Amino acid sequence: MPLPEKAFPVSWDQFHRDARALAWRLSGSGTTWEAIVCITRGGLVPAAIIARELGVRLIETVCVASYHDYTTQGEMQVLKEVSADLLEDEGERVLIIDDLTDTGKTAAIVRAMMPKAHFATVYAKPKGRPLVDTFVTEVSQDTWIYFPWDMGFSYQEPIAHDEKD
Repeated sequence: MPLPEKAFPVSWDQFHRDARALAWRLSGSGTTWEAIVCITRGGLVPAAIIARELGVRLIETVCVASYHDYTTQGEMQVLKEVSADLLEDEGERVLIIDDLTDTGKTAAIVRAMMPKAHFATVYAKPKGRPLVDTFVTEVSQDTWIYFPWDMGFSYQEPIAHDEKD
């Protein structure tokens, strides 16, 4: 997988606003969610925000490893399954939360576990978007999202760099 051409850095404030916007959209569905299943690791932070906003107390994780480094996507591996009681009704009234759907490979694995669950992500790319029911922001496939937990404060080069500076 070649390095993405575009960078989309997201601050903690922006991510919190976007996760709350996702919760707002989900609250308008009329569904009372029984549980949240977050896809780790990226789904942990938005799941906490959404659980607070929607008053959901039962939070479960499903652990799927896909990004083995920041440039290549390796073989998909389920490290931890969802508890059996949430799988009983194929995930009905369960909210699946992740930070991003990129290629859709992780989403497809989790969606197959719980086909009746509602899948929501903060960000979506075109390849993964068909697997998601609700999202906040779509970014192009060639964009790499730099989440706040991946970054520190540092100088950023301007997009249009002048050689004379």
